[in-house]
Amino acid sequence: MKILNVFDKEVANQLTNRIKQLTPESKPLWGTMDVAKMIAHCNVTYEMVFDDIHQKPGTIQRFFLKLFVKKIVVSELPYKKNSRTAPQFIIKSDKDFNTELTRLIAYIEKCQQLGATYFEGKESHSFGPLTAQEWNNMFYKHLDHHLQQFGS
Repeated sequence: MKILNVFDKEVANQLTNRIKQLTPESKPLWGTMDVAKMIAHCNVTYEMVFDDIHQKPGTIQRFFLKLFVKKIVVSELPYKKNSRTAPQFIIKSDKDFNTELTRLIAYIEKCQQLGATYFEGKESHSFGPLTAQEWNNMFYKHLDHHLQQFGS
């Protein structure tokens, strides 16, 4: 899997163009989420960076996340289809497609505008300080995985 640089304006535009290809009727090629829930699920990553609405894991939980999950999330290896997800990423309630789409595009644009320097050494909600490359890998591969899930 080739990880593109989400801090590059052209790559951010490519991602937003792929997102804009989705419609409320888009169906997954695998998995059970509808498209609005998938977009809301993708928004959780950014909410953990920019919004203080998710509870941070405790010390012991964070230790295990860093030990067992961090490498999967921030490496360049692609996610497997139907992989397990953390509880805070599970979207149970119905979501408004247009609201979630607008939020996701705004988050992508914000990350691109802030740039890699902003993220270098920035504390992750679950993993502690990450390099800009680790942030990039996490952002890109999560979005790419779910856009592929919906054929975009």
